[in-house]
Amino acid sequence: MTPGPDNNQAQMDSTQVYREDTFTDRRVGTIKRMSPVTAAGEADASRPVLYLGQAQIMTPMGALPLSFEIEADSLAAAIEKFGPAAEIAVQQTMRELQEMRRESASSLVIPDAGGAALANPNDLMGRGGRARR
Repeated sequence: MTPGPDNNQAQMDSTQVYREDTFTDRRVGTIKRMSPVTAAGEADASRPVLYLGQAQIMTPMGALPLSFEIEADSLAAAIEKFGPAAEIAVQQTMRELQEMRRESASSLVIPDAGGAALANPNDLMGRGGRARR
């Protein structure tokens, strides 16, 4: 979303407008055909038609929506490529979730510099202040 002239209002880009047609088999998912149009609503042949897939995967926390682009030049090709594109989206989403879990699990709590001065050097190096061998 790009702020408008007063930096508070959302402003649509009139050069990037699409008409959206939705197709579904009511079982596996949805394909959206994004047809480029001018600001007047006329077909814009200078830009390519886009196909976007949408599906859901069930997780222990509930349904997780997936959205993904399908590289296709027709609706028939998008239907054929839906399954493989959805599988790639699932794999990518699972990798991202695992990375988020790793980042969350590795969050370290580091005391401020003043807290480190309270440590007894003998506790760190062993009794007598010498390093253990």
